[in-house]
Amino acid sequence: MADRNELAAFLRTRRNRLCPSDVGLPDGINRRAPGLRRQEVAQLAGISVDYYIRMEQARGAKPSRQVLSALARALMLSVDERDYLFRMGGENPPMVAGPDRTVPQSIRIMLDNLASPAYVVDATYEVLAWNRAALPFIGDLATIPDTERNMIRWMFRQPADHGAWSRDDTIRFARSTVADLRAAYARYPGNPAIASLVTELLGTAPRFAEMWSSHDVEVRRGHRKEIHHPDLGPLEFECQVLHISDTDQRMIVYCATPNTPTAAVFHSLATQIASH
Repeated sequence: MADRNELAAFLRTRRNRLCPSDVGLPDGINRRAPGLRRQEVAQLAGISVDYYIRMEQARGAKPSRQVLSALARALMLSVDERDYLFRMGGENPPMVAGPDRTVPQSIRIMLDNLASPAYVVDATYEVLAWNRAALPFIGDLATIPDTERNMIRWMFRQPADHGAWSRDDTIRFARSTVADLRAAYARYPGNPAIASLVTELLGTAPRFAEMWSSHDVEVRRGHRKEIHHPDLGPLEFECQVLHISDTDQRMIVYCATPNTPTAAVFHSLATQIASH
């Protein structure tokens, strides 16, 4: 539901925080107030000055989606601010075309500085970045094509009689992952990458098809994992899932309880990496 008063106040505050140079306009002289002028916002958005003034005064007709989109661009709004503008204007926010695959540089730095195994995935579970401590667990992905870096494909390519499927924690993890993929399917309707992945797995992985048909929806959260690594032995750790703002990506970090055998293994890995 539209909120004209809040929309008006929001527009004023967003206008006042910008300088003309921020949007490619000359600074000029004799500016008695900070921020852009109303006529400048109207010019940038391609709407009439009178129409924009009425919006800031909480008067006039309900703005169209086209007007709201133009104002979001003119005022250089972030994704969160744009969504808020649309809601206050009485419209649903625009759909995002697809999962963001660009890993922020700050996240790459964080990965490299972590001693624990960690990697970043997008909403479709494509592994986008990883640190050296993760290599014993996910392999050296730099040596394989991008199309082979999907965790859901890895999971459901395991034969139906594979020993992992006899474990309750494996089944729980698989179900929650499929439920999370369904949530992404709804966030990015019509996205060809997600649709292709789902279609492929429905045709090649009966266990995936059974889980998909349950229509469970769940955003990915942390879970406890127990594995028997062929080189490192039995390990037990928490998979913490850190959601990365503005990208819909997740950083998955393996966290061992201090003073446990798994913590000692992770420490040994970190020491070996640091020494090379």
